[in-house]
Amino acid sequence: MGGSSNKVESFPDANDLESATPAMQPMEIHRVSLPQKKTTFQSLKQSLSEVFFPDDPFHQFKNQSFFRKLVLGLQYFFPIFHWGSEYNLQLLKSDAISGLTIASLAIPQGISYAKLANLPPIIGLYSSFVPPLIYSVLGSSRDLAVGPVSIASLVMGSMLRERVSPEHEPTLYIQLAFTATFFAGVFQASLGFLRLGFIVDFLSKPTLIGFMGGAAVIVSLQQLKGLLGIVHFTTKMGFIPVMLSVFKHRTEWAWQTILMGTSFLGFLLITRHISSRKPKLFWVSAAAPLASVILSTVISFVCKAQNHGISVIGHLQEGVNPPSVNMLYFHGSFLGLAIKTGIVTGILSLTEGIAVGRTFASIKNYQIDGNKEMMAIGIMNMAGSCASCYVTTGSFSRSAVNYNAGSKTAVSNIVMASAVLVTMLFLMPLFYHTPNVILSAIIITAVIGLIDFHAVIRLWKVDKLDFLACISAFFGVLFISVQMGLAIAVGISMLKILIHVTRPNIVIKGVVPGTHNYRDLVHYKEAIRVPPFLILGVESPIYFANSMYLQERILRWVREEDERVAKMNQSSIKCIILDMSAVTAIDTSGMETLAELKKILDKRSVEFVLANPVASVTEKLCKSVIWEQFGSECVYMTVAEAIAAISSSYKGQI
Repeated sequence: MGGSSNKVESFPDANDLESATPAMQPMEIHRVSLPQKKTTFQSLKQSLSEVFFPDDPFHQFKNQSFFRKLVLGLQYFFPIFHWGSEYNLQLLKSDAISGLTIASLAIPQGISYAKLANLPPIIGLYSSFVPPLIYSVLGSSRDLAVGPVSIASLVMGSMLRERVSPEHEPTLYIQLAFTATFFAGVFQASLGFLRLGFIVDFLSKPTLIGFMGGAAVIVSLQQLKGLLGIVHFTTKMGFIPVMLSVFKHRTEWAWQTILMGTSFLGFLLITRHISSRKPKLFWVSAAAPLASVILSTVISFVCKAQNHGISVIGHLQEGVNPPSVNMLYFHGSFLGLAIKTGIVTGILSLTEGIAVGRTFASIKNYQIDGNKEMMAIGIMNMAGSCASCYVTTGSFSRSAVNYNAGSKTAVSNIVMASAVLVTMLFLMPLFYHTPNVILSAIIITAVIGLIDFHAVIRLWKVDKLDFLACISAFFGVLFISVQMGLAIAVGISMLKILIHVTRPNIVIKGVVPGTHNYRDLVHYKEAIRVPPFLILGVESPIYFANSMYLQERILRWVREEDERVAKMNQSSIKCIILDMSAVTAIDTSGMETLAELKKILDKRSVEFVLANPVASVTEKLCKSVIWEQFGSECVYMTVAEAIAAISSSYKGQI
């Protein structure tokens, strides 16, 4: 009742209803008519179509010849056939520049992220070659730059390392990484094929902001091992174990490594700042990682860094991706670990990839098919697992560089993959003297962008529950574990949904003077009550989960209104109007609740009517006993018409 007591002086007199508001003036009354009857098959088909095919992907095949359907089918499943027929040299020029630009970023990042996943650096380059080629054929985004990403690499590395040591059992560890990638691809492709992409949406944006921020902090802290030159370091991912390990091994800190690491880290952060302040200089931060690798390698070679305690990458295998089908692990005691790791990393990489694709698609005013993207990313990872690649997706940083560099189509991924191929065939010996500390600096620079302080501040200002979800996920990652942080993020997202479903918002509405509009009394200070009516608005679907709460809340409104009008010496409530304009769905439990409410209110001599039900709700009401119990005369198209019709019958009674 809070917020509405200051309107008491504005209440219209019950004996002068017709002049209180324009809503009381004579108007043509329209009843809600019975909807057109549908067969069970038609109703089921419509429901399933809205759930699984909301974009109606097959409408373009209607009334087409067989040959045309074949062409459209190829374009639908292989988007490269859609834009490939219009490709020209001008587009190739733009894509070539973009591809070479993101290659300069992808090569050092690929090596660094493989280290983050506790995998040999060469696997990071393998993962930057095959997956982009596959995505360029199957993917629908023009700007998505594919390759390894920091969060998925971190999660895979932490989950597998809990049971298998990459130092003591390197072969088994690599087998499990490839197997986890395979199952990630199967999971992703299955979601797309079965059109279940909405499952990924259960990870809300606030929880992802918190999770990715916490993971970014953990990733950065883990790189202190490389920046400080520590040899013996904890394998745990929590904030406390990492910091204890850092200060426990202070005797291992090497000033040479610290000097080189902090110098290049400062250089990378400065270039990042320059590019963020002046977007036209995006190439400065894009080229900085490769420039750092080249310069540090030269310094390491000239100064013989190994002799001064600075560790280097060492020998990297030359050549293209070797097959890894024989390394997939489909039996044994670690199969469950591989499946679990695959599903978790699959969800994270899928969420990131689709989010990035949709972001740049909206900027360039084109659409991508979420389900097709899932299948493309899934098939890409399944094929990659057979070609010595670990889990990949669209990268935030590389896609931003790709977009700023002027990419036009997915050919930029092909150019990038070609540059990586040249590197693997001819340039691998050049990385022998590359210091490991540079990889740590590159990782820190890349993940810092995942900490979005401005988004957290906005959450605090706009929605405290979203802020709580964000902070809980952040601290869950930071102080418990990455997996637990993700579990907390999912749990809070589900809890938020349950809160909104089980406790729908119900408001008292009043009329805005001079109009036929009825608005929430709390939010619209100019709105006034219309005695002897109690106008309630339900702002949620009515389901089994909230129907009892709805009944109890409405009856409590009635009791509170009775107490209020008694104190104000006004007429008691004669009618309750339930505005259902925001009720998008109703089930059998909800309908039974409405029927029960009418029985209870009838015994109190209070009329109960419905106003403005949407089509799908009206259709269900007509098929139930509700329609017989309420009758068409108790269901109105608008609140104004309900008041106009009912108030005329009250003349002389109030």
